[in-house]
Amino acid sequence: MEEEMKSFTDLGLSFELVEACEKKLHWYNPLKIQTEVIPLALQGKDDVIGISPPRSGKSGDFVLPISQSLLEAGPNLNTFFACVLSPTRKLAIQIGDYFQALGSQFGVKCAVLFEATNLVHQSIQISQQPHIIVGTPGQVFNNLKHTEGFALALASLKYVVIDEAHLLLNDHFEEQLNEILRMIPSERRTFLFSSKITEKVHAIQSACLRNPVKIDVSSKYSTMVTLQQHSCFMSAKHKDCYLVYTLTEMAGRTSMVFTQRCGSALLLALILKSLGFRAIPIISYMSQAKKLGALNAFKSGECNILLCSEVAIKA
Repeated sequence: MEEEMKSFTDLGLSFELVEACEKKLHWYNPLKIQTEVIPLALQGKDDVIGISPPRSGKSGDFVLPISQSLLEAGPNLNTFFACVLSPTRKLAIQIGDYFQALGSQFGVKCAVLFEATNLVHQSIQISQQPHIIVGTPGQVFNNLKHTEGFALALASLKYVVIDEAHLLLNDHFEEQLNEILRMIPSERRTFLFSSKITEKVHAIQSACLRNPVKIDVSSKYSTMVTLQQHSCFMSAKHKDCYLVYTLTEMAGRTSMVFTQRCGSALLLALILKSLGFRAIPIISYMSQAKKLGALNAFKSGECNILLCSEVAIKA
């Protein structure tokens, strides 16, 4: 059996970048998905698909190879070199911080576009000719429509990253994502990363990736055999009532309820508490102390229903 690589240097990254990994990000050893994806990404040929669970190191799979490519370009760094599409503001900021930490000493500039900043501030970032654009699909699309010269500037893109594709390809982002992919150059390398393969993820990889190499390390993460899973399709106006019915039928058992947005988790928690359920929410913008308090209440049995925003669980 081939021995697993243990250092970033083994993967083909330069000494300067490995040093920045250790000093700036405290990344000392590559994770499983990184040992398989990074060498392929550094070859500079094929598109790449990476499938692995949340918190498994997928960001490093594209941040490091793209940073390596920028470093190799030396003083001839191309502006608007890469565009990373992220489903959430928090993840976009985190990815931007990674690029900035690794590349600032080499002159790499990164612009992060998300909903909390206005279009004028985003336009100023774009006018500074960044090498990396990181943003949510909505804000990247808004700038393509309204920021003068942005669409033309993206004609020089070498890389496009679709991060957490299963989250991007929902009703909220799908149309914007497809519009962005139509407006940027087809001659590029595309990296697609996801925690799971859905029908929509499969469809977009067929539509916008060319001869992709696929790395899937998710198979070893299987569902517990004691976990019951059911699905039921209905109109949105009936979902809350049916959830209450389901939880009533499961009285005394522990349950986790996932919602797409923080507000939905909070609202459901209030509804369930008012109906006598022992429910508690955990959402992304709660303090770490409150998140731990909610988890401890759930684990101890004080509350037996945990309402979770998907982003909170990823974090």
